[in-house]
Amino acid sequence: MDVIRKQSYLNTLISTVGMVVGYLNTVLVLPHFLNDPDKVGLTRFLISVAPVFAQFAALGFTNTSARFFPYFRDRDKQHNGFLFLMLVIPLAGFVVVTALFLLLKPAVIDYFGKNSPLAVEYYYYIIPLSFFTLLFLLLDAYLRALYKSVVQTFLQDFLVRMLTMVTAALYLFGWVDFQWFVILFIAANSSSALICIVYLLWLRQFFVRPGRNMFQIVPIKEVVQYGFYSFLGGISSTVITFTDSAMIMAMSPRGLADVAFYTTGYFITSAILVPYRSMNKVLTAQVADLFKLGDFPALGHLYKRMTRVNLVIGLLLFLGIWCNVDNIFSFMPPEYSAGRYVILFMGIARIFELGTGLNAMILITSHRYRYDLILNILMVALVITTNYLLIPPFGINGAAFASMLVFVAVNMLRVAFVAFFFKMQPFGWDSLALLAIAAVAFVASWLLPRLPHVLLDIAVRSALITGIYAGLVLMSKVSPEVNEGMKKTVAKLNMNL
Repeated sequence: MDVIRKQSYLNTLISTVGMVVGYLNTVLVLPHFLNDPDKVGLTRFLISVAPVFAQFAALGFTNTSARFFPYFRDRDKQHNGFLFLMLVIPLAGFVVVTALFLLLKPAVIDYFGKNSPLAVEYYYYIIPLSFFTLLFLLLDAYLRALYKSVVQTFLQDFLVRMLTMVTAALYLFGWVDFQWFVILFIAANSSSALICIVYLLWLRQFFVRPGRNMFQIVPIKEVVQYGFYSFLGGISSTVITFTDSAMIMAMSPRGLADVAFYTTGYFITSAILVPYRSMNKVLTAQVADLFKLGDFPALGHLYKRMTRVNLVIGLLLFLGIWCNVDNIFSFMPPEYSAGRYVILFMGIARIFELGTGLNAMILITSHRYRYDLILNILMVALVITTNYLLIPPFGINGAAFASMLVFVAVNMLRVAFVAFFFKMQPFGWDSLALLAIAAVAFVASWLLPRLPHVLLDIAVRSALITGIYAGLVLMSKVSPEVNEGMKKTVAKLNMNL
């Protein structure tokens, strides 16, 4: 448990620092260094399509490893050929998906060629990026099964973003042309997979020989069934993140430029989910243990408690972003302000995801996991339908509004399923109280006149929001967890003085 806790702290720290670097890339580096929204949009498109390509090729093996590796674990027997299975089947899948990808090029040219010719020009570059994305996903899953997660977090959340910044600088100073920038950009995003191989060699865990009994350790029918559901669920969630970019690129007159504006706003709101995702890495095992014990009262208490904590943190982060939205865009080329309402709509979607707590995790870890698959498929269908209806008249704002509606609808269905099957739900008076406190802090920020210097305005506005919001949360005791955490912090400080 101490190892898991330590890794969760390190993962949170690395992810937070990586998010800062990611913000610099999103707000300052790529928009100014590339100086062309179409070129920025191409980078966003490449890193959104590669995971979809990789997930189709992986055939569900990235999640299957977590479920079945304990049965194969035996270092003396090189884990009975488990890594060989993990690699050889998805790599065969990659060959098949690549063949389909090449056959589909005429259709892609017809669909994207008019509004996004740059994406067609760099069509083949998707293949190597997707290959190394697949390799990283597989090796990351294997390393997590070995209880190793910090190195991959460092590689993906920090190193890749730093290398992206360096690559953009090379282009800015004229040391490479745009084609070589794209090659180096792909190399930067592929480096994590290669370093994972070196890391496994250093751990002496890179076992790629087939095992004699690898098809007998676990019934193949069970592996295939679980892999099928895992594959469909993983594809659903990955396709959702790709669908918006692809449909904007095809249906918007500005093509890749609008992809740049949309994904910039989308990424800015992703900071709201950083603490939530870090906590979920720890909570998954706890939820699974409570299901195993059949302790539903404890699970219901955890459900409500984590919803409160997530809302407290998420609402503060959302306020900090939305109340400073003009300041954020002041650092970027003027045309990027087109993504203003993307931040609003996607911020609301993120808050609703936080406000519905652990519903997806509860469904996935329970014997009702098939219902979450159904909801994921429904989400994909709704995203495609609503984008088709709203992008033509409203552009990227329509895409963001569509995603917000879908996130709200599907999460409400998850809440309803959890309430029906397990007789628990995350909401209470404290949820309404937190929304009221956030509204008070927002009004205070709205009443504050805009200060003449951007950095001064950010500092004063953020301090005002934090002071009012945190003060009201503590005084109202709407979240006992926050008050208890504050007491422990004060006690530690007094002991150190």
